[in-house]
Amino acid sequence: MATLAITCGSGGVLGMVAPLALAAAAGTALVVDLDEAGPGYPGDSSLADLVERGPRLEDLRPGQRGVAVLRNGGVTAAVAADVVAALISGWPNTVLRLPAGQVEASVPLVPVVPLLPGGMTPEALGPAVFQQMGWHEKAPGPAVTLPTPPRAAVSALLSGQIPVRCRWLRSWRSVWGLPWV
Repeated sequence: MATLAITCGSGGVLGMVAPLALAAAAGTALVVDLDEAGPGYPGDSSLADLVERGPRLEDLRPGQRGVAVLRNGGVTAAVAADVVAALISGWPNTVLRLPAGQVEASVPLVPVVPLLPGGMTPEALGPAVFQQMGWHEKAPGPAVTLPTPPRAAVSALLSGQIPVRCRWLRSWRSVWGLPWV
């Protein structure tokens, strides 16, 4: 079982789609949004719901292959800690979506940084995933550099679908094998 926390300093669309892409690259994974102000990912349940009623057996392990997403629903990470630990223990891969710019996590942290032109790329404090945004900039530090995401792939992920034969999505696989700190 592998768990990675992911944060994107810029937030925005990249902050919403990066956790989904990382989970999709793992094959079967659960995305848990730990940001109280996170996006309203679709789904019947939220992390706040699980904290309130307690997780059921079907919440604690995958029912099928693929990606499941648990939106936040307005609960703090501290209040949800026991539920999150139970989810991590039952899922083969878990992606914890942290609030934009959060740099501390209890599991390995993957910062995602957009590569912007003109020296506007934010600095990473260590290894990071640098996301090309169409300008083909060079990563300023130790990194995995991902190609520009196709609009169709971003749209599919945000609609709850996993794109097939997508080079950008396949490039996320390498992130799982690196020693994040």
